[in-house]
Amino acid sequence: MTPKTQITSKAAPQEAGLRRCVSVSSRKPTFTRPSGASRYVASKSKTNPGMLHQSQALKATAADKARDRSETGGGSDTGRKLAGNMVEMSGAAQAAPVTPSGSCAGESAGRKAGVSGRVFVLGKSGQPLMPCHPARSRALLKSGRAVIHRMYPLVIRLKARTSGETQPVSVKLDPGATTTGVAVVRTETLNPRKQHILFTAELTHRGSVIRDNLAQRASFRRSRRSRNLRYRAPRFDNRGGYKTGWLPPSLRHRVETTENWVSRLRRWTPVTGISQELVRFETQLLENPEITGIEYQRGSLAGTEVREYVLERGGHQCAYCDAKNIPLNLDHIHPGSGGGSNRVSNLVPACIPCNTAKSNRDVSEFVKDPVRLKKIVAQTKRSLAGAAAVNSTRFALRDALLATGLPVETGTGGRTKWNRTRFGLRKTHAHDAACVGQVEASTGTGIAPLSIKAMGRGSRQRTRLTAQGFPRGYQSPNKYHFGFRTGDLATANVPSGKRKGGYLGRVAVRATGNFNIQTKCGTAQGIARRFCTMLQRADGYGYLAA
Repeated sequence: MTPKTQITSKAAPQEAGLRRCVSVSSRKPTFTRPSGASRYVASKSKTNPGMLHQSQALKATAADKARDRSETGGGSDTGRKLAGNMVEMSGAAQAAPVTPSGSCAGESAGRKAGVSGRVFVLGKSGQPLMPCHPARSRALLKSGRAVIHRMYPLVIRLKARTSGETQPVSVKLDPGATTTGVAVVRTETLNPRKQHILFTAELTHRGSVIRDNLAQRASFRRSRRSRNLRYRAPRFDNRGGYKTGWLPPSLRHRVETTENWVSRLRRWTPVTGISQELVRFETQLLENPEITGIEYQRGSLAGTEVREYVLERGGHQCAYCDAKNIPLNLDHIHPGSGGGSNRVSNLVPACIPCNTAKSNRDVSEFVKDPVRLKKIVAQTKRSLAGAAAVNSTRFALRDALLATGLPVETGTGGRTKWNRTRFGLRKTHAHDAACVGQVEASTGTGIAPLSIKAMGRGSRQRTRLTAQGFPRGYQSPNKYHFGFRTGDLATANVPSGKRKGGYLGRVAVRATGNFNIQTKCGTAQGIARRFCTMLQRADGYGYLAA
């Protein structure tokens, strides 16, 4: 491989960060770089909303290298570079743009494809075969016997083979309120409790975004009814939310997203079983871990009312001035207008003067004494919304998995923790997923997970709003511009000008033809569409190296 050539530019200081770490590398003469392919570069940024890159897989163990010498087997470990450095263009495997090794990205040249462990393999007709080692996939792509089927995660398709021997493969899930761990494991035929991890991922849901969008839509409808507009009949009786098994959209999204990725993995691997951690969070134990016996069975408010409970807990004195033997009210530590709840953990006794003086301010704004503030805030407890979400969706997810017709194994959270402790793994969603169910031995635990984030598929709003709610711009009615759509994974190679350099990330299209590319280190604005090359169509998800 020829040495890397550093490209520099004498542009303005604000643009220097976007071009400081541009680098271009050429491969063997067998490969030809497609138009627009170059090393990736971008400026630093505090946020990371774009489509990012997958980390490097670890070297195969000796047992794996001795197994499966067939076309889709493990093969020999010829190096630690990743597969997936080619894309299918006009039926031929060609070199794709790679991630730079500059100061901004800090990744090796092979880390731009969605490789996390083994590479998924499809037959000529699209049927799933056993995943192969990245080194083997590189050999197949180099020889022309396979083409890239998908970049994130990396899936290759063979040109000749239509079938092959398969082994039992299971998909394991660790459902969470915001993130769900996913693991694809190969189990031994004679002892299903011995497994080898083939692929891991962490799926981040967007339930909170859906909740906020629905709240905003509801506020728009309420404001519309209060204005002098045409009459719109109420539809409160037509919602059907009272039906058994109904879940709000923010919770139903968690189930459907997980079910969607199980379906994808079934298309890419010969899945024979599914494992799910079926755990129930005890919210009362989360609030008070020391509660036991009859006290646990009765609950925290057994035999009392909320007002008496709060007054007794506060010693029948004002929480702000310690006044006693005077009329007391119940005050919200975090006001309801600011999102505070009516839980007993958010209520404290307060005298009428303090309650009036505090008004709708937060406790941190009203109380200036740090000692007293710490004492008051100590009464608040962590939010139980995440635990409630898991409790509400666990059986809905199990029913969705049973509908696939595959055997579904359920495991407890205690067994998952016990397995993870035995294997010496740190606490992550991916490790928890791999440790779900009955597991005696596990190999391949060092695979870095592919982080998958639900990004959505766009918005129906025709305008963007300011912080005060006024429109600041109108959206184009067309989703596609010049063959691109917002969310597509693309590369751009700008040969000259102040934006000179290479870029890789999610593209945000404009009708003018000047796109924005959300890269790993920031957003590059005003990239002409003629310099952009498509890598993968938008699928509603963003990808990030763990």
